[in-house]
Amino acid sequence: MIEIDEITKIYQGQRAVDAVSTTIETGTIACIVGTSGSGKTTLLRMINRLVEPTSGEVRLNGEATSAMPPHLLRRRIGYAIQGHGLFPHHTVARNIGAVPRLLGWPKAKIAERVDELLDLFGMEPSQFRARYPAALSGGQQQRVGVARALASRPDLLLMDEPFGALDPIIRARAQEDLRRIQRQLGSTILLVTHDMEEAIRLGDKVCVMDGGKLVQDAAPTRIVADPASRFVAEMVGDAERPLRLLSLIPLSDLLEPGEAPGDPLDEGANLRDALSACLWTGREAVPVSRDGAPVGRVTLEAIRAAALRHGATDDAPVPA
Repeated sequence: MIEIDEITKIYQGQRAVDAVSTTIETGTIACIVGTSGSGKTTLLRMINRLVEPTSGEVRLNGEATSAMPPHLLRRRIGYAIQGHGLFPHHTVARNIGAVPRLLGWPKAKIAERVDELLDLFGMEPSQFRARYPAALSGGQQQRVGVARALASRPDLLLMDEPFGALDPIIRARAQEDLRRIQRQLGSTILLVTHDMEEAIRLGDKVCVMDGGKLVQDAAPTRIVADPASRFVAEMVGDAERPLRLLSLIPLSDLLEPGEAPGDPLDEGANLRDALSACLWTGREAVPVSRDGAPVGRVTLEAIRAAALRHGATDDAPVPA
């Protein structure tokens, strides 16, 4: 668990971060989102003491980070940044194994961990271990950067705009990979982004910052359905609120017995996917499958009712 308690940073009399408090539960992803200059990156960098706080405290599993030598603290916290920051003259294996080497892991254990992470990221170890960063695509470099940050099994992974330099298609895949791997490893992740769509897609918790203050701190559904201020509503996008809400609800929530025409959606899809399928094809329902076998359907009427129940009524219209 990460506890951030009244953390503040003052530069030349200006509060870049102003008395922020929040808690990130173990094994979850928390996303800090805000516009440029909102203090989100400064907050992130105070957690691993790349920036020292003016006041306040951060506790890592109950232990104050101020009591730890900074170099030892940073070995307990993975850090992944936009542009990946790989060592260009080191192989993929050596890049991923950098922190375990500093920690004195045996060579065999490092090699095993490198191969484990490459497998997790869908990169065949025999093909990628000996490659250099310049021989990788942008998406592959980013995966190696995240793998390096996870290599020592850190208590916490900090990510600062990790996907900002990727094109939209690769970025969506990278987000899916991160969520899948986080679930497999049970990692605790704190991710900074300026993109509310990314925060909602990835976060178990979304922390919205404005002018150095934490203005809302809640689950994605609460952020979308009940923004705490006009600023948060604008970050969410009033016109997009119904669709964002539907993207957070799995098909299984509205699954009912019956059949429907057309290609099925997997039950792991969301109501936004089902709405799109209905509107694109003019159907009143879509079939749903599990492992390729039909399990029921979701109706357009039920999707609209779900949008109304979750607050997509006043400020934003329900999709027709």
